[in-house]
Amino acid sequence: MTDTNILLRGSEWRRWDPHIHAPGTVLNDQYPSFEGEPTEEAWDLYLRALETSTPVIEALGVTDYYSTECYQKVREFRQRGRLGSVGLIFPNVELRYGVGTAKGAPVNFHLMVSPEDPEHLEKLSRFLAKLTFKSGDDTYRCTPEDIKRLGRDFTGKPLNDRTAFSEGANQFKVEVDPFIEAWHDTPWIRDNALIAVPGSNQDGSAGLQKDASLAALRRKIERISHVIFASQPNQRDFWAGLSGKLSEEDFIKSYGCYKPCLHGSDAHELSRVGMPDLQRYTWIKGDLSFESLRQACIEPVHRAIVATDPPIGALSSQAISCVRVENADWFGSQPIPLNAGLIGIIGARGSGKTALADMIAGGAYALSEHVNEKSFVRRARELLGDAEPYLCWQDGSETSNPLSSIDHEEMWDTPKVQYLSQQFVEQLCSADGATEALLKEIQRVIFLSHPHETRADAVDFDQLLDLRAARGREARQRYETAIAHIGDQIGKLRDQQNALGGLKKQRDALASQREKDNDQRAKLVPKSAEKHAQDFEKVTLAAEKVRQAIEGEDRRLAQLDLLEDYVNDFQNRQVPNQLAELKSEHARAGLSDTLWEAFRLKFTGDASGTIEAERKQAGERKKQLTGKAAVKPSPEDPQTEVSLLPADTPIDTLPLSLLAGEEERLQRLIGVDKSKQRQHSQLSEKIRRADATLKSLETQIQTSEKAKTEIAAKLKERDRSYEGVFAGIVAEEAALADLYAPLMKRLDRESGALGKLRFSIRRHVDVKGWADRGEALFDKRRSSGFQGLGALHQAAMVYLAPSWQNGDAAAVSAAMAAFREKHDQDIRASAKVDPNSDRPSWLKWLKDVSEWLYSTDHIRLSYGIQYEGVELETLSPGTRGIVLLLLYLAIDTEDDRPLIIDQPEENLDPKSIFEELVGLFRDAKLRRQIIVVTHNANLIVNTDAEQVIVAECGPLRAGSLPKFTYTSGSLENPVIRKHVCEILEGGERAFQERAKRLRVNLT
Repeated sequence: MTDTNILLRGSEWRRWDPHIHAPGTVLNDQYPSFEGEPTEEAWDLYLRALETSTPVIEALGVTDYYSTECYQKVREFRQRGRLGSVGLIFPNVELRYGVGTAKGAPVNFHLMVSPEDPEHLEKLSRFLAKLTFKSGDDTYRCTPEDIKRLGRDFTGKPLNDRTAFSEGANQFKVEVDPFIEAWHDTPWIRDNALIAVPGSNQDGSAGLQKDASLAALRRKIERISHVIFASQPNQRDFWAGLSGKLSEEDFIKSYGCYKPCLHGSDAHELSRVGMPDLQRYTWIKGDLSFESLRQACIEPVHRAIVATDPPIGALSSQAISCVRVENADWFGSQPIPLNAGLIGIIGARGSGKTALADMIAGGAYALSEHVNEKSFVRRARELLGDAEPYLCWQDGSETSNPLSSIDHEEMWDTPKVQYLSQQFVEQLCSADGATEALLKEIQRVIFLSHPHETRADAVDFDQLLDLRAARGREARQRYETAIAHIGDQIGKLRDQQNALGGLKKQRDALASQREKDNDQRAKLVPKSAEKHAQDFEKVTLAAEKVRQAIEGEDRRLAQLDLLEDYVNDFQNRQVPNQLAELKSEHARAGLSDTLWEAFRLKFTGDASGTIEAERKQAGERKKQLTGKAAVKPSPEDPQTEVSLLPADTPIDTLPLSLLAGEEERLQRLIGVDKSKQRQHSQLSEKIRRADATLKSLETQIQTSEKAKTEIAAKLKERDRSYEGVFAGIVAEEAALADLYAPLMKRLDRESGALGKLRFSIRRHVDVKGWADRGEALFDKRRSSGFQGLGALHQAAMVYLAPSWQNGDAAAVSAAMAAFREKHDQDIRASAKVDPNSDRPSWLKWLKDVSEWLYSTDHIRLSYGIQYEGVELETLSPGTRGIVLLLLYLAIDTEDDRPLIIDQPEENLDPKSIFEELVGLFRDAKLRRQIIVVTHNANLIVNTDAEQVIVAECGPLRAGSLPKFTYTSGSLENPVIRKHVCEILEGGERAFQERAKRLRVNLT
């Protein structure tokens, strides 16, 4: 094979006029004529009208009654250089059945004949000669001579040949059953002609519908027809099986097969040449060959349409029109044209199929991430040299990229195609499960299924998920933090509760010791000094109160200093940081800096001023309590007997300076020796400290006595927080469901393979992991409900697992309460420490159990995909392949870039390809260009590929790649079809299966 191989773009939408009369037509000829013959001017105007018709007519079915004379004339003009834009001309012989419509006209029908056989006119004439018409006692055959004879016999006049033929044709009628018999008895006509019947009620089969006695005949006429001449959309929908009026089974039973509707200008005059009513043109997708018309009979929905414009597939900016590779003698010099629909690349192993796919991907910047040691460009890298693929796009743009840059991703632009290389497909479908990569692709599609206006500026699935699930996740995190904090508080309260007995013992012991110390101090005082001792006791008590008050003011001043530091730190550091963090986390709120100031945390009053005022007050109070130092008399001074305290002032209002002086004076007056005086002072100080300690102990005892009540409140608060955690989980589930909703709504309406696909949101609950952590805290030897391995796990499965897995927040909270009620004693009985012998370790154990019991880290949410109810990660490689192709062919409707798939059938069985994927390929190619490298005939024939590229490889060349050559064209091209049948296993059978609905032999 050389560069001279055919390189055709394959099946494309082309305008046909399958029903057009020409000057000199047998009946109702309204073209300019002279003495019954069309003039040269008539022919010139006729041909010019066809040549200048817009849209351009590329195929003509030149029509005449019982004759091919006009067809032969038009063909001669084309051979002389006219009608250059018309690539196909075929004869359309119009005949009439021997049955009339309600309008009084006979039912017409047409034989559209392939011109490919050089002897088609002679063979067509031989078939027509089998048709007869009986008039009176004479029988006339459908030949020019007999039809002229019929015309002369009917009129009884010696007419010229043209007039006689016209009169005879107007009378000649074909009976339905003899025609069917002749059709079946003539293999050549079955192989080379198609029958068309008008669908109108004027001269078509619909004209028989009012006569019930003709219903069977009408059904017979329509059943044997391959084409319906009709232009109305409702007729097209009915005959293509789109109306829903009949099931496929009933339709096939009644009419044999679905049928395309075609419409021509039916021109009998110049003004109507190429001008059908309402601009209802016929568009047929295919080569300019009669085979394309037969393919339209097999594919009436996708291959034929009557409309002003043909269907629009891929956008011109998203369709590659050709590929070439420069600096690569191994690729060939000719650009390979590419169809905008489905392109199949076929060939033997090593023939250059993947090489072509890689070149297309390379020219579209999509090759780099698919390069590995198995890829063509990697295996051939030493031989590629300066090769550079170029792509021409239908909008006139061009892209290229040297293959030498594939290892430098930073040199590559955004991929302009979606390339599923063989290695990429194998990776996603592998048995050991690259589920994360496949899930990422699914997430991308889910993201794209949301309209731009609902994405809130998110750029990918993760961002959109974070945005939608933020409230639930943050709520869960807040409550989990709260549970941990509450656990710490309960631990402290239990410590306080546990300390109550010890505090009371300490208080009682200290009080008893104080009494002893007081008694001991009293004994140090002589009887003569009892009055002074009593006064000393009063003054000492008063002085101690003042000292405590002074210490209180000192503590207050210290706290005010700490508070001032906190206020300064809060205002100067915490608030700006908190506001900046708030702005960052909620930047999408779109608030201006001025509006954000409303969120700046502030004290409701003047905190600094309050602190300063309180500090001043505390200082003044301390000054008042301290007072000025009193003048104390010496022991020899007579004034020693005089009290230093004012007589008219209550003792509890005096400053410490006076009270301390009075203490000292009275202590001297008591009259003890120095040794006893020192003991007296020490006991007095000890008593003062005991009083202070007793006061503190009373406060601690009161706090400990409240601990039980506070623990109960905290336990309820923890239950509410635990419920709040699951409320957050449920909220996140709802956000995920909302994220999947657009796609799920669509999938709910689908059937077939798409209908088997579902997206799932799951709570993964590791019950065993939770139970194992709990059992690690237990002494499983102890006699309890949790004795032995696995007992805790079994209990959790009964009481907790169902609500953890599927319950809402209230159900989970209730389940935990039921579990606690049932098993609290079992938990305590399983403790590793003895609460009586080691109370601190017992309390720590309780805290650890609490943290484990209310933990939620064993519960996580995941989102995934199911096919026929089976999760993605457990699907077989073949089924993953189906899911992968479902994703790109049917679900990913937002991505309109060309899709290149290299051998997707590697993991799939033929039945799956035919039943699940063929329809998806057929639908997807209507909106995006698809290039598939394949060995599977179903992916070429039954998808009705618009273009097939056949790859072949030349002999090996030392130091160079072998030369790859390519042949391309449509399925209706006999050369391409031969390659398909020879290369692809089951190719011939696939063609026959596809054609079985058409009662002609397509080979």
